[in-house]
Amino acid sequence: MQKNHFAKPLTRAAPMPATISAAELLRDRRELVIEHAGERYRLSLTRNGKLILTK
Repeated sequence: MQKNHFAKPLTRAAPMPATISAAELLRDRRELVIEHAGERYRLSLTRNGKLILTK
């Protein structure tokens, strides 16, 4: 039996990332703080309905 040297190894697709709506995150607030790796990030909802993530 001859080996196929051009065959790619089988890889598994990465799982789909979880999805959560901004409304669920913010609830009735205009901003929240997210802690990650010892740092604090602020997620803010602007008057125009845009999201801004700042450190």
